[in-house]
Amino acid sequence: MKKTILVTGVLFGMLAVILGAFGAHGLEKLMSQENLATFETGVRYQMYHAFFLLILGNMDLVSEKKSKMVYYLITAGTVLFSFSIYLLATNDLTGFNFKTIGFITPIGGMLLILGWAVLGYSIIRTSTEK
Repeated sequence: MKKTILVTGVLFGMLAVILGAFGAHGLEKLMSQENLATFETGVRYQMYHAFFLLILGNMDLVSEKKSKMVYYLITAGTVLFSFSIYLLATNDLTGFNFKTIGFITPIGGMLLILGWAVLGYSIIRTSTEK
């Protein structure tokens, strides 16, 4: 499981760099500054959680069961949060109205918060047991 967590962290990080560069260089003349800032928010949160997964994959303090739960929460949260933001930010460039899927963003954010909370709780529980 640790390898899966690390590989996912690497892929999220690599994709964040690619999308960040695409946003900065490929979309800057096509999008408003407000939409570009929104796109960059998605990239930033994706990169934060790529680092999160890299750290999680190297932690021995948390049980494998809890690591797996945190991994699924963070992965699903990142996909729902960041990718819905990418779609919403590029809404004006497509014929599809991505605003209809805007409710996905806060669901993704809640999953990210839950991932952090489960990790924190697991660390606290482990620390008090030793």
